[in-house]
Amino acid sequence: MSDNGCGFPAPGLHSFLFKPIFTIGGFEFNKIMLLALLSTLVVVTFFTLAFGKAKVVPGKLQLLGEMGYDFVRRGIVYETLGKKEGERFVPLMVSLFFFIWIMNIWSVIPLAQFPVAASIAYPAVLAAIVYLVWVPLTFKRHGFVGGWKNVTGYDPSLGPIKWLVSFIEFFSNLLVRPFTHAVRLFANMFAGHLMLVMFTVASWYLLNSWLIPAAGVSFIMTMGMIVFELFVQAVQAYVFVLLACSYIQGAVSEHH
Repeated sequence: MSDNGCGFPAPGLHSFLFKPIFTIGGFEFNKIMLLALLSTLVVVTFFTLAFGKAKVVPGKLQLLGEMGYDFVRRGIVYETLGKKEGERFVPLMVSLFFFIWIMNIWSVIPLAQFPVAASIAYPAVLAAIVYLVWVPLTFKRHGFVGGWKNVTGYDPSLGPIKWLVSFIEFFSNLLVRPFTHAVRLFANMFAGHLMLVMFTVASWYLLNSWLIPAAGVSFIMTMGMIVFELFVQAVQAYVFVLLACSYIQGAVSEHH
């Protein structure tokens, strides 16, 4: 019986915490770390096999790789940054997109059944990587004074309120932006996983009660949630990379 007295094993914090697979000294390696490592291996292996021996007439795997690569390059990077500015950022954005996408997909894979991005540490690190790209780029492109004007949106034509606007822009760009960049991905994956666990557990719980018809409805809802999650997972990878490109675009332009 659960603490709520009805026997329903409601999902909670335990659904997001995992015991270490092994421990070396003070370092604990758990399921989330394993899935993150596997995500890296999947992405690296796929693109190595797709482009390791690229041919003029591509095979099926190379064609699939080219489609994915061009989707990010032309559909996100070029559309946001333009070809001239964006070309050098394509490898980073392609890596981010597919790494995030694969991390998310684990939530609907049997035995794995957990989106890595539902652990705040991973979106936070990825957002930090983007932050450490566009902030130095801002000062490199505009110089020290110009970089601060770019970051703060300093505009003398605003008159007395220019300092207030600059403070708000500074706070928004350098402090709030990386936080929201990480939390947006984390929150969507966290909520999606929680809903999937809820409906999955509910299906088994109802199946073992007199409410068997309700178990069927819950199961249908679970299948619907899985399909919806597959869509959300791809969208979140897209949005993360799109925002990363928009931040870089702001870094190379005169004002955010």
